[in-house]
Amino acid sequence: MERTFIMLKPDAVQRGLVGAVITRFEEKGFKLAGMKLLQVDRTLAEAHYAEHKGKGFFEPTVTYIMSSPVVAMVWEGKNVVALARELMGATNPANANPGSIRGMYAMDISRNVIHGSDSVTSAEREIGLYFKPEELINYRKVGDEWLSE
Repeated sequence: MERTFIMLKPDAVQRGLVGAVITRFEEKGFKLAGMKLLQVDRTLAEAHYAEHKGKGFFEPTVTYIMSSPVVAMVWEGKNVVALARELMGATNPANANPGSIRGMYAMDISRNVIHGSDSVTSAEREIGLYFKPEELINYRKVGDEWLSE
């Protein structure tokens, strides 16, 4: 089963949107494999956004992600990376579908509520930054047989 990394950013935590966003992933049928509330330090923030180092938005993004706690999660499901990206909506909320998470809750690209891996490779890297293997739970979720073949 495919896994993806999802992070609820400081604006989601501060606005009390954690439960609402988690509900969207559960209702879609994804299985939660790991979750933690944490304060991101500079080392982790720079590692997370390493591919953007040197770009103008790097420092403001790193500073922002350290500004308040985040919720780091690992979700599992068939095609979960692509389907989670669709559920989240476009990175720029102005371009996000109205029913997507960003379309519903975000107004600004720099405060867009949620981060999700953009590929299986990115998911593996990001999961490894935030979770030790023993922190991820493998279990059978009742009802999975009703979601897909």
